[in-house]
Amino acid sequence: MLLEILKYPHPILAAKSEPVPGVTPEIRQLADDMAETMYANQGVGLAAPQVGRSIRLVVIDLSGPDKREERINLVNPVITKAEGEQEDDEGCLSVRDYRANVKRAATVTVCATDLDGNPFCLEADGLLAVCLQHEIDHLDGVLFIDHISRLKRAMYDKRVKRWAKQKLQQQTDRKDS
Repeated sequence: MLLEILKYPHPILAAKSEPVPGVTPEIRQLADDMAETMYANQGVGLAAPQVGRSIRLVVIDLSGPDKREERINLVNPVITKAEGEQEDDEGCLSVRDYRANVKRAATVTVCATDLDGNPFCLEADGLLAVCLQHEIDHLDGVLFIDHISRLKRAMYDKRVKRWAKQKLQQQTDRKDS
């Protein structure tokens, strides 16, 4: 089932998520629904808060919506090691029409639980390292735009307010017709 992706500045996106107490059929179904939503929106990663669930669950698949060969499900992921630095262009399904260069660790080790309840750790670099950090940030109420300069952030916030005003005006116009 496709889920609605929350857009900045929704308050759930700024909140710290709760740990998942255990892997249940509902958590597995949510992960499947999140993956379908991610694929349908041409994403490579999605965190539960982005679909309105304030829990520590992430799905990632760098192979893309056509292949769907490399899906990683992470329940309660934690970055246990981060080294080096890289800067990459990032975007986000919850931050519409905006991309920015973000500095992150070049390599990370992440430990989590899979959908069978088994703990695992993985080491990552490149795009996977960026994606893991980006999605785990979501679980802590941090968006990639929180990593950019105050000036760039203020400019984006101004754009969001303008979009919200336009949307409200469109809704008012529809009611009047």
